Amino acid sequence: MKKILRDYRDFRRNREFRDVPKWHREIMEKVLPFTMAGPERTLATICAVEYVVRNSVPGAVVECGVWQGGQMMAAALTLLQLGESREIILFDTFSGMTAPTPADRDLDGADARPVFEQLSKKEVGDRWCEAGIEEVHRNLASTGYPMEFVRLVQGPVEETLPDHAPAQISCLRLDTDWYESTLHELEHLYPRVASLGVVIVDDYGHWQGARQATDEYLATNGIPALMHRIDYTGRQFVKR
Repeated sequence: MKKILRDYRDFRRNREFRDVPKWHREIMEKVLPFTMAGPERTLATICAVEYVVRNSVPGAVVECGVWQGGQMMAAALTLLQLGESREIILFDTFSGMTAPTPADRDLDGADARPVFEQLSKKEVGDRWCEAGIEEVHRNLASTGYPMEFVRLVQGPVEETLPDHAPAQISCLRLDTDWYESTLHELEHLYPRVASLGVVIVDDYGHWQGARQATDEYLATNGIPALMHRIDYTGRQFVKR
């Protein structure tokens, strides 16, 4: 939470984004208190949604791992700005992170499991990346986006995908951090991403499991991808 507040204060003071359109900055300021992604990755989400709308890339906007919903709030506000209505689908347990495996280490090699085990002992409401489904629904509704276009799917992605996946996706944002969940998402959602659609992997840089799953999936399926660096951890590419 301290990092989120710091990101928000730094963004308001920082002139680094003075080249960014005013309405982009206004959306960033509105949603930064509801996301751990920080300004650069939030701007990437806004730009990705703007890109798929302006280029008529068909499909829903989908995020796996949403915490308080800040990134999809940014997507909703962008769609409102552009006068566009698309389905927004949020996949999450809405009860915190699923258990990591030995593959899930940070960039420096620290095992995620001890941290997960420690935080799992906390009371409901204080666990790793925990935000309830009602809270996330309220946050999305606060944007003014028509909620008939918003769908929240509760449960581990290994249990909810592919059954609740849309037929087509224009923008896919993956933020469940771990190897197994990220690979499962790619296997079931990437084939549904439209040509010229955008894929964002939030923790490709920080979590080795997310990187391994992404690299394995792309290599196994012979998919060329220019992994554009958003910031220290975020990466994005456009599907051919």
